[in-house]
Amino acid sequence: MAYGFLDIATTPSIQAVQARMGVDQFWRDFKGHREFDRFGERELAHIAERESFYMATVSETGWPYVQHRGGPRGFLKAVDDRTLAFADYRGNRQYISTGNLAANGRACLFLMDYARRARLKIYAHVDILAIDEDPGLTERVSTPAYQAHPERIFRLRLASFDWNCSQHITPRFTEQEISEAVRPLQERLAQLEAENAELRAGRPETSRS
Repeated sequence: MAYGFLDIATTPSIQAVQARMGVDQFWRDFKGHREFDRFGERELAHIAERESFYMATVSETGWPYVQHRGGPRGFLKAVDDRTLAFADYRGNRQYISTGNLAANGRACLFLMDYARRARLKIYAHVDILAIDEDPGLTERVSTPAYQAHPERIFRLRLASFDWNCSQHITPRFTEQEISEAVRPLQERLAQLEAENAELRAGRPETSRS
């Protein structure tokens, strides 16, 4: 059976390495369903929770480039089950990813959930749209409360995706995730401190000799 993501990634050189490592037969005879060409509920939920992701592109000279993209939670929007889009906010103004995609519109995204040790990888074809080119899409991906200047819209058409195993992903937590985790402890502590204060207030003064 085909393995969608790996079918795109695999080249003769990769197959040669797989053969040297003794795993080529495994991938040739792979059993299971790995032809993921539509986002399902699990993927859409994972995408909606992300505050950042990594995007790889390739230059005309063949050099790869990986860029961190960030924004408010959910800034990477699912337009439908095969299309994503996001507002590209002004950064260091080198425009390496934008230039690479203008020449070669293929990209690979890694969406990390460090707390749950989950990694979604996506192959996509990317279109670069001017802010006023598709007003409906621009409105959909805009976050007015976010204090950043959007310069363009990136629209990504899914080629394939896959999930990686959690091995070697070190759990990490955002400030918000830590705050949410300790909130019950803080509330319980406040309750105990209030009860302690009430008990002290009702205790008679100890007489001094």
